[in-house]
Amino acid sequence: MMRRRTTLLTGCTALVLALGATACGGSGPVSAGGGDKALSGQTVTVAGVWSGSEQKNFQKVLDAFSAKTGAKTQFVSTGDNVSTVVGSKIEGGNAPDVVMVPQVGVLQQFAKKGWLKPLSSTAEQTVDADFAPVWKKYGSVDGTLYGLYFKAAHKSTVWYSPGALTQAGVKPPTTYVEMLKAGHTVSDSGLAAFSVAGQDGWTLTDWFENVYLSQAGPEKYDALAAHKLKWTDPSVVKALTTLGKLFKDKQLIAGGQKEALNTDFPGSVEKVFGPKPEAGMVYEGDFVAGVAHDQFGKVIGKDADFFPFPAVDGGTAPVVSGGDAAVVLKDAKNAKAGMKLLEYLTTPEAAAVWAKAGGFLSPNKKLDLASYGDDVTRATAKSLIAAGDSVRFDMSDQAPAAFGGTKGAGEWKLLQDFLRDPSDPKGTAAELESAAAKAYQD
Repeated sequence: MMRRRTTLLTGCTALVLALGATACGGSGPVSAGGGDKALSGQTVTVAGVWSGSEQKNFQKVLDAFSAKTGAKTQFVSTGDNVSTVVGSKIEGGNAPDVVMVPQVGVLQQFAKKGWLKPLSSTAEQTVDADFAPVWKKYGSVDGTLYGLYFKAAHKSTVWYSPGALTQAGVKPPTTYVEMLKAGHTVSDSGLAAFSVAGQDGWTLTDWFENVYLSQAGPEKYDALAAHKLKWTDPSVVKALTTLGKLFKDKQLIAGGQKEALNTDFPGSVEKVFGPKPEAGMVYEGDFVAGVAHDQFGKVIGKDADFFPFPAVDGGTAPVVSGGDAAVVLKDAKNAKAGMKLLEYLTTPEAAAVWAKAGGFLSPNKKLDLASYGDDVTRATAKSLIAAGDSVRFDMSDQAPAAFGGTKGAGEWKLLQDFLRDPSDPKGTAAELESAAAKAYQD
């Protein structure tokens, strides 16, 4: 579950959006234009968490690199525990050249262990020109750029049944207050407003992060993510209070709090887009579309659509993201060719290969939105790019795993407890601070 939000639904299940066979079919090398085949005879080894369709689609990008440079590529799937696998390969003298790192915390860990090569000046210049500065920040440690964010996830999307909203006579809201008001109208028409996946604590962290980022602003978000701001801060209590109003409103949550705590993420999507709808809306990231399409046959843009997570208390609408950063290992046998791959991955040309295949968002501003295969993905990508420097990386993924990424512990458990009984936001904030202080100290 460590990478729950970006690999829970892989490849074709992550925003393939009714692209059909073209989204998942295998292919040979993809032409990426000319090139002097300067890397002929060399092999670049790439390690990453991807498997299944995600791995196949990334292989299309690697094939395009091969067509351009003459280099061969080899992808090694690590499973979720990237740091352990990569660490053992380094110790065994068999380090991959490039690693696709799924979390900011892991990238920082690798850099502090001295495992990474700084990005070349060519790659860094492209990042400076074509990516919002926030992506350079998340790829840097102590002012040195080590990671290129090639693939992103958009976690500020509220998915809904157009039929349910039409029946209730409501339009997609633009503020949090409007969203709750629309929810009550949907409820009055016969469906609960929201399906909440409380059985999976990570979904509750995402709810909190979106409310907090919009309500408290990016500076406090950054401070809380780094634990430079305590969880007992009034801004945290305020965000929990805001969230608690939704959690305790039985009109708004399908089955109420008890059923929400017994609903996992796929189940929450089923309650909106399955054969027996129980709710009109479900909040989660862009990958909701994959479940709606692949498991329930919904046509995205027609049977299922999204609106951006709305602004809270006059703040800016939040854009919470996640992503995979490419890094080059110092101990790699072919680090120079690995760096050439990173330089290629900075280009819109490389991003376009996977964008066309589906299940992909790029933070590269220069990627033509026409590269994406459907209007909903284009809208999601446009929202991510338009957010610019206000994008913030998932807070719990920046935290030590003991606090932000462990089932039945830390933030996951405490927010589940809060969903069960949201009557004491201040008490919950104190418990969150106690758990965070211990985890960050360890």
